[in-house]
Amino acid sequence: MNYKSTLVNLYYLLMLADGKINERELILGRKMMEAENINEAEFNQQLENLQSITDHSTTLKQVVTEIKKLELKWQIRCIAWMCVIANADGFMAKDEWVLIYKIYHTELKLSLDEIMKTQKELNQIIHGRAFTSLGVRMTD
Repeated sequence: MNYKSTLVNLYYLLMLADGKINERELILGRKMMEAENINEAEFNQQLENLQSITDHSTTLKQVVTEIKKLELKWQIRCIAWMCVIANADGFMAKDEWVLIYKIYHTELKLSLDEIMKTQKELNQIIHGRAFTSLGVRMTD
């Protein structure tokens, strides 16, 4: 697995985290695909393959194993993308934050400052302005 396939797997797991697939998450997923030059057919095929898997805990374990193999800058970029997409509707759902925190802090021990810096860069690319957002919605 490489950076792009790891990123798509993380995107899929993030969309499942709160049990609600938001239209803005789908739109930002497409923008992520374009920004990272991920082939649309491969992106769609990978998402389709992931939908057939029922044990998402195994998928998460595999993704964590794969992201650990990436260079630090790609690990940070993956987590930054997760933050951008999780904040698609203005706030990150608690379950999305739990997933992101588990990966970036518990598994990878990444710097939140570096993630936020990269998140700003990604927002500049897709929105034309740099900003960060880590607001977590605790109740729905």
